[in-house]
Amino acid sequence: MAELHNPARDRLEAGELSLGIGLRHTRNVEIAKACKAVGFDWLFIDLEHSSMSIDTAQQISVTALDVGITPIVRVPEGEDALAVRLLTGGAMGTVMPHVDTADQARAIVDAQRFPPVGRRGSGGVTAHFDFQRVPHEEATRLMNERALLVVMLESQEAVANADEIAAVDGVDVLMIGSGDLTAELGIHGKPDHPDVAAAHEAVAAACGKHGKWSGTGGIGSGEVLSRYIGMGVRFVLAGGDLGFMMQAASARTKFFRDLKLR
Repeated sequence: MAELHNPARDRLEAGELSLGIGLRHTRNVEIAKACKAVGFDWLFIDLEHSSMSIDTAQQISVTALDVGITPIVRVPEGEDALAVRLLTGGAMGTVMPHVDTADQARAIVDAQRFPPVGRRGSGGVTAHFDFQRVPHEEATRLMNERALLVVMLESQEAVANADEIAAVDGVDVLMIGSGDLTAELGIHGKPDHPDVAAAHEAVAAACGKHGKWSGTGGIGSGEVLSRYIGMGVRFVLAGGDLGFMMQAASARTKFFRDLKLR
């Protein structure tokens, strides 16, 4: 019997926080091992807002599988064909941006899930099973069960339709994109605004009703994140590669600049 591990999903199923790190600027496979070492559960490999190639994303994904951290890839809006190529190449999930309606969510499921859930075609042996031949029925069942399909809600329309989106079979996580949501609401960069809090509460309630997981991204404040986690958010994009580097490097240079030299 074949097995298919997904550490990010394991955390969610255990009722724990599933923590991810955004990768936009990193271009080497070592980042998977480094992120695993510091305690992250999943990689948010971002092909929507970076120049990263599909080849690089695939290499990072395959390495992530071996070190025990879940590779999840965000593709540009509507790019289901690219998402399927990356899933075949080693990703254990996708993040689909700007999903506003249940019809859009159903179309994504149809493209990315294998029958009988969707209509995705098989690409043969994959890195998920160490390139070993697994009976087709078993392999597709495991991928349907273990890969995470994340839809991003980034508009007022999406939040209003959260209950219908959460009801779609094959969707696992409804993730609020706080940056774009605040922009649409005219409150740029204010994820602590009452309207954003109300959105997180509504999405978390929809997820709880339909057995899905609520997620969030684009929030730097630990205090704000703690508040939304208290509402039921469990899938958390905790930050990004460049942001973490800049934060740590700034603190380090400040330490040295503040030294009193004799």
